Amino acid sequence: MVERCVSTADSNGATLCTPYLTELSITGAGISVFGGAVQETICCSDDLARRLDELQFELGEGPRWEAASSRVPVLIPDTAEDWHTRWPVFGNAVRATEVKAMFVFPLILGAIDIGVVELYRTNAGDLSGANHAAASVLTGQTSWTLLRRMLSREPGHDEAFGGNDGPSLSRREIHQATRMVLAQANVTATDALLLLRGYTFAEGLQLNEVAAAVIDRRLDFTPKPQ
Repeated sequence: MVERCVSTADSNGATLCTPYLTELSITGAGISVFGGAVQETICCSDDLARRLDELQFELGEGPRWEAASSRVPVLIPDTAEDWHTRWPVFGNAVRATEVKAMFVFPLILGAIDIGVVELYRTNAGDLSGANHAAASVLTGQTSWTLLRRMLSREPGHDEAFGGNDGPSLSRREIHQATRMVLAQANVTATDALLLLRGYTFAEGLQLNEVAAAVIDRRLDFTPKPQ
């Protein structure tokens, strides 16, 4: 996997990390997306957040990888405890910093894995229930924002997702799959189609394959509880 650092500012000049800093009791934040052989660091609020991102990428271990693979948050309220035995090299490196707590949330939309949000604090302690709930809402918003960006900037995505549905799949079947995703994910028809296209892009498939999998109930976009 290759790491590629992306600008920390979005098109409006505000970082995607900012809402986490303003709405949660944390010190810093970083957001990364995974796509094929490339990891992109979307934003880091400070040097320490960037260092945590770099360490896990370089070492190939740490809570970000567990959150990405398990699709559930990894919460470390006290870095002085024995959690570091799960990731010994990364754990020892973190204990040498000012980081006293880490909270990593996966960025997912139904069946689509997008990336992770890594939050840290310079004082130990659990996230409050309100903070955890707010983080879940924020990660959902971030996931939609990143999915739209990923699709809009992909060269030729209009051709790949619009006119290449495949000869064996009718427009009626695409509509059927869209309606099923709409019900599963509780979103609008526009966003349901976006989820289908996003999964197509993320998995390197054809839209006809993804729609058929939804219709056959081999693929489900029902959100998983965090």
